Amino acid sequence: MCELLGMECNTPTDIIFSFSGFSLRGGNTGPHSDGWGLAFYEGRAARIFLEPRPCAGSPLAKFLRGHPIKTELAIAHIRRRTRGQVALANTHPFARELWGRSWVFAHNGTVRGLRSKKLGRFAPIGSTDSERAFCLLLEGLRSGFGGYPARASELRQAIADLSAELGRNGVFNFLLGDGSCLYARCDTRLCHIVRKAPFHRATLTDDEVSVDFSTVTTPKDRVAVVATTPLTRNEVWVHGAPGSLWVFREGVLVATFASAPRPRRTRESAA
Repeated sequence: MCELLGMECNTPTDIIFSFSGFSLRGGNTGPHSDGWGLAFYEGRAARIFLEPRPCAGSPLAKFLRGHPIKTELAIAHIRRRTRGQVALANTHPFARELWGRSWVFAHNGTVRGLRSKKLGRFAPIGSTDSERAFCLLLEGLRSGFGGYPARASELRQAIADLSAELGRNGVFNFLLGDGSCLYARCDTRLCHIVRKAPFHRATLTDDEVSVDFSTVTTPKDRVAVVATTPLTRNEVWVHGAPGSLWVFREGVLVATFASAPRPRRTRESAA
């Protein structure tokens, strides 16, 4: 399985602390050595770095850890492949344009049966079930709305419903960004923490590195971090309930939606 990392905040912030511990899991403290990627948003556009090699030993990942890029939304992924060869085309996160903005997606798990579903405007470049699921999810949104929905609740509910159906036959933990919100679906495991005043010191689980956030933040800052498993050992992380979708905006968990597959109707249940 792969691992996910997301950050969403109310002021431009760098992801260096979290990414430093996370990247070690890509071939050092963890076995996820089949590629990595990191996406930073600037408004509706996303800058994405991808490599089909272990993150822990990557010079590019080292460069990013040493040259902070501040953003309000970031998504990262380290891959341990289950389907699709190790290649750039199969490296998460994936990105597509819809409604004049970049959508970025990273997945943890394996989903079966997607090849029987008809594609629309969006087509995979690589051979992973993850990218195909992303294309199907975006097509579901495109066909369901004439443009970016004016009501945020309608978009969020649609993402919850579509992802529940797509993930019916497998494991579908994912992070999805649209430049405005971070959507995080917990199918089997996902956790988050919202750092806000009063800030404290945090220590990475995968390295002996600590940061006193009270010295690098203001009282108004809020930073939400989402990960497959906790990245720090002295903070309280909230673990997601399977079949739920979190929505983060401006460093706040603004909504939680049910995103579990609905039971299929049989002749008995319909009688």
